[in-house]
Order: sequence, then C-alpha cells, then structure tokens
Amino acid sequence: MKKSFKEKVFDVVKKIPEGKTLTYKEVAARAGSPRGFRAVGNILNTNYDPTIPCHRVIRSDGNFGGYNRGKTQKRQILIKEGFVK
Repeated sequence: MKKSFKEKVFDVVKKIPEGKTLTYKEVAARAGSPRGFRAVGNILNTNYDPTIPCHRVIRSDGNFGGYNRGKTQKRQILIKEGFVK
C-alpha cells in the first residue's frame, strides 16, 4: 500500500536525531514533494504523538517556526537537546 504524504513526513521527522534539525523544505524534499514545505508545516501542526519530534523542524531562515505547543516550548526543548541558536 502506498504511503500518504503525511505518513512520509512523519517517517522523515521520526529519523531526526536529538540535537539536530531539518527545515520544512528539507523534510518536504525527503518526503518526495520538494515544494510541499507549507504542507509539512500544516501536517506537523496536527501532530500530538510524542514519538514524532516535530520540534526538530525549523524554518529555512534559521528561525524556530511554529509549534503546536507554543514557540517558547519549542525553543526550550531544542536548547535542552543541544541545538543552540
């Protein structure tokens, strides 16, 4: 059975190691849709599964971007994991 884009996005994000990040654009490309970066953001905004570390996906300009649990919490988690901005 063919995976949906959403499933592919979650597969990519699950593989991001602690202390590392990918951009929304990089996730979209790895999931098979290089121009689907906005869709990636929308998909991750609906994620409440703690096994999918969507906080490790950031904007291409280096800013943290959104997070469904709040930008402050996203920043705090990334700093705790060793990603310093």
